[in-house]
Amino acid sequence: MNTITLNQINTLPRAEAAALLAGLYEHSDWIAEQALNARPFASAGALKHAMVKVLATAGHEAQLALVRAHPELAGKAMVSKSLTAESTNEQTKAGLTHCTPDELAHIQQLNASYNDKFGFPFILAVRGPRGTGLNKQQIISTFERRLHNHPDYELAECLRNIHRIVEIRLNDKLAYEPTLGHEVWDWHEWLAQFSDASVVNKHHPHAAREELTVTYLTDAHRQCARTIELGMKACGFDEVSMDAVGNVVGIYKAASHSAKTLMTGSHYDTVRNGGKYDGRLGIFVPMACVRELVRAGKRLPFHLEVVAFAEEEGQRYKATFLGSGALVGDFKQEWLDQKDADGITMRQAMQQAGLNIHDIPKITRNAAEYLGFVEVHIEQGPVLNELDIPLGVVTSINGSVRFVGTVIGMASHAGTTPMDRRRDAATAVAELALYLEQRAAQQPNLVGTIGMLTVPNGSINVVPGRCQFSLDLRATTNELRDRLMHDVLLELQAICLRRGLHFKLEETMRASAAPSDAKLQVKWEQAVQSLGLPICHLPSGAGHDAMKLHERMPQAMLFVRGQNAGISHNPLESTTSDDMQLAIDAFMHLLHNLQA
Repeated sequence: MNTITLNQINTLPRAEAAALLAGLYEHSDWIAEQALNARPFASAGALKHAMVKVLATAGHEAQLALVRAHPELAGKAMVSKSLTAESTNEQTKAGLTHCTPDELAHIQQLNASYNDKFGFPFILAVRGPRGTGLNKQQIISTFERRLHNHPDYELAECLRNIHRIVEIRLNDKLAYEPTLGHEVWDWHEWLAQFSDASVVNKHHPHAAREELTVTYLTDAHRQCARTIELGMKACGFDEVSMDAVGNVVGIYKAASHSAKTLMTGSHYDTVRNGGKYDGRLGIFVPMACVRELVRAGKRLPFHLEVVAFAEEEGQRYKATFLGSGALVGDFKQEWLDQKDADGITMRQAMQQAGLNIHDIPKITRNAAEYLGFVEVHIEQGPVLNELDIPLGVVTSINGSVRFVGTVIGMASHAGTTPMDRRRDAATAVAELALYLEQRAAQQPNLVGTIGMLTVPNGSINVVPGRCQFSLDLRATTNELRDRLMHDVLLELQAICLRRGLHFKLEETMRASAAPSDAKLQVKWEQAVQSLGLPICHLPSGAGHDAMKLHERMPQAMLFVRGQNAGISHNPLESTTSDDMQLAIDAFMHLLHNLQA
């Protein structure tokens, strides 16, 4: 393939520039041709986004026609060898041209079922998130999973995969490799080899592993810490250590000893059966930047402190944000007496790991010595994915409040208790859930969830006399959160009064909203803009370590687009090496443009 340059795309006559971009979109060169209206492009990323915008505004029929212009995976066109050169290359790299007869028959049956349901072919970027290719089993599993999608959602997912295919094809034309992005993607794979044994089978001599579970101070957790520690040393940090709660801390020193410090980082623990990128992306991106600074022999005008926080998820013990909390003086002594599912106290786990509990107060940071805290994190939501924008600037981390409660009525016979005589606890909670859905939808930036709803000792022929439930309420400001909370609790009272029930409610967590620091947010905006990308502002609905650091110092976050509808806390959590490269480039821009 003859390589082209961005300068050629920007400067050649329109027809010649369009010819260079031919073949990016399957039998649909009009998309790239129309994108040339946005010339000159500051970067390949700007060109990619221009093409996304062209298709987004083209209308439903044009989008559907583009999808239908694509061949089926391992379909008739492949068998008859009538694929385009680009599609042949992609399907060959994925091994689809060497299917066994059984594999081919299964894929062709999936093709038929998919076409019957949706009326267009299944589209998947088979070269995958790193560009090196998905294997056949990954392709088949994705095919099977997406057959259950809603047609509107599935059409959008096909379009997103088409844009990913185009991104890789454009990289090939430009002879571009997101080299650092590939390395950081590989580092995530490297760390994901360590996982706790399955909770169900852990006492079995051949215990199975969950796909990825790393909880506080387990063997896998300690292996992760040691691996990160060795990685920081290999990257060239001046100081690398583990602190009293298991945080791994790397410091890249400024030329001046008296300089202030910029802190960054995220957590390396996971939820049970979680994803590879939640937290860890915010450790590896700055590590890659430090390595490049070391290679270039450059020092920053401030110390850079990268912290791999030992615990954020609160899985083994109910001690959410333990790692970052300890740095702001919020380590609760009563946590030490908590027991895990095996009866091991946190105190015992820390002692077994060689941590000195008495040193915990010593790791509290002095905010006067810091410029602030910045964090890179996978979005954990669908916004950037739906907009097809790789990076997002966070405006605020939502404030939240959580409750666990019980509605108490009267258990009675399901057959003999008339509908107007029932004191049904479960339908009361169901009514509250519907109210919460309606109330939270009235304003933007509000969310409410009843994630747990349980009838203890329930029976198919008994009216529920007791229902346990949870409440999770979040908003971009404390005021919005508290108004939502007031209305929901008032409605709970009204429902129970009307139905002749009573309830118990316990507040289990409250976190204040953490608006981004204006100056640091601007630095992220400038970094994104320098890459030729649009600035997309969005709040964070999830809690992050930046929330805890916000209690002591200014903070601001950068989100990275997730694949698979932005799903997180799930093995399907994913992002691409191209987007990782952009995050690295943005972080490096921030480092070079932040004033000490």
